[in-house]
Amino acid sequence: MDKLLHLLSQNARMPEDKMAAMIGCSVDEMRAQIKAYERDGIIKGYTALIDYENVDPSKVTALIELKVTPKRDAGFDDTARKIAEYPEVDSVFLMSGSYDLMVMITGTNLREVALFVAQRLSALDGVISTATHFVLKRYKEKGVLFDHSCVDERGFVSP
Repeated sequence: MDKLLHLLSQNARMPEDKMAAMIGCSVDEMRAQIKAYERDGIIKGYTALIDYENVDPSKVTALIELKVTPKRDAGFDDTARKIAEYPEVDSVFLMSGSYDLMVMITGTNLREVALFVAQRLSALDGVISTATHFVLKRYKEKGVLFDHSCVDERGFVSP
């Protein structure tokens, strides 16, 4: 992966001069490259990674597996686009394996997520089945540690 893209994915708020020095170019060259990435649709946006447990401990994240009947001439794309339009939905992925789509949502509580799955996702044409998994604890997301107590700092001991 391009060094600039890697740095941006790790910390898009890193000071420009530091980032330019790390990739070995001028700040102006780096800015031009970022603008090109944005123009070409390589960079889709910038977001903050938020630990919602520190904001509202009742918030929940759910990963929902969907088995879907693909549509003629559209495959899974039409269903995935419909799901992606729901404001509750954070992410939608086409998957290999025992299910077709993975949907990630964040809700204010378990009941809200359950109702979303029952009333909206399950009711869509082509959805055969769903399986909902609730995230109980985040240890690491997008390369960022959430719970530093899970890091083993005892060091290595050789026999």
